[in-house]
Amino acid sequence: MEHLTKQKPAEFVDRRSIDNSGGPEGFERRQFSDLYAGLHPDAAELAEAVDQYKLRHRRRFITFEELLDVITDLGYHK
Repeated sequence: MEHLTKQKPAEFVDRRSIDNSGGPEGFERRQFSDLYAGLHPDAAELAEAVDQYKLRHRRRFITFEELLDVITDLGYHK
C-alpha cells in the first residue's frame, strides 16, 4: 500500500457572504438584464416585468401560469 500524505482540507468559503457583484448594495445579478437593449421595446418590457416578478416573489423560475399573470398585469389580453 502506498504511503498517502495528509492534505489539509480545503477551507469552506460561503460565497453568499461575499459581495462580488461589483454593483450597488443589494444588487442582484440577473441573467439576461444586459440583453434588454437589443430587444424589441415590448419584449424588453416583458423581460423586465418577469425579472421584477421573480425578485418580488423570490423565484428563480416561473411557471406558465405566473408568466400569464405577468403578461396580463402588463395589460395584454387575448
